[in-house]
Amino acid sequence: MREFALIDRLSQRLANRRADTRLGIGDDGALVAPSAGQELAITTDTLIAGRHFPVDTSAFDIGYKALAVNLSDLAAMGADPAWVTIALAAPELNAGWCDALLDGALAAIGDASVDIVGGDTTRGELSLTITAIGCLPAGAALRRSGARVGDLIAVTGTLGDAAYGLQCWPTRDNATRDQQFFIDRLARPQWRPGAALRGLVNAAIDISDGLAADLEHVLSASEVGARLDIDTLPTSESMMRSCDRETRLGLQWSGGDDYELCVTLNEAQLDRARAAIDCPLTVIGEIEAEIGLRAFDRHGVRWNSDKARGWDHFA
Repeated sequence: MREFALIDRLSQRLANRRADTRLGIGDDGALVAPSAGQELAITTDTLIAGRHFPVDTSAFDIGYKALAVNLSDLAAMGADPAWVTIALAAPELNAGWCDALLDGALAAIGDASVDIVGGDTTRGELSLTITAIGCLPAGAALRRSGARVGDLIAVTGTLGDAAYGLQCWPTRDNATRDQQFFIDRLARPQWRPGAALRGLVNAAIDISDGLAADLEHVLSASEVGARLDIDTLPTSESMMRSCDRETRLGLQWSGGDDYELCVTLNEAQLDRARAAIDCPLTVIGEIEAEIGLRAFDRHGVRWNSDKARGWDHFA
């Protein structure tokens, strides 16, 4: 299939949902008109076959994950997702494969008011670059630099499942129920509605490179430290059945690909935040004045985390 035939094919499936989308796919650029008093949050991620997803990942799952990880970035900023562009590099353009890719992208968007307004295609090794744009009231963004001494540290969902999913990937044709759960968490991460936490939390980040690595970004930006209770890290039932304690903690500490939110907030806001986010929000520690990230078990013994570090693209 040729490039412009593909664009026409996909355009027929994409009806704009938003009144502030003035012009979508079909011109040299998109036109959008955010409301007065709004700021735009903009994020871009590139996913490359063999590095960010296994080379034999289905087109549906590639499309799903590519959208979800970008929408998760907007969630961490407290933005309502609004617009997306998709740039695809592929060895060839196959109509059925591209349809499945779009199916996955639309499934990740779900009922959210998000328009796909443009993109690009080129021949090359398989990769996908997504730019996602969200809206939020001016001055209301959640940032990494807002953590305060005494804040609770909390995370949504459960941790470590996607990292274990990568280990389970070779079993996918004959996976057990638990293995399939982990594989699905890797392939189809669930982005959280972070916009619901505006005004309730002081700092936020999404967990893409591992809890420790991403929380350290918050600590650095906020010039504070943290003490974590390693035994409070939220754990799925499948993880409890499948891994011993040290394996589990290593995956949860540094495995990455969770795309859950890690936030800091005043204890007085905890119940409101839990009600607003409409998913589990587990307290795992507290912000301290002493610089650095420290983890202790339920007995107060410091946990050795030196061997468990987060993802670094250039390490």
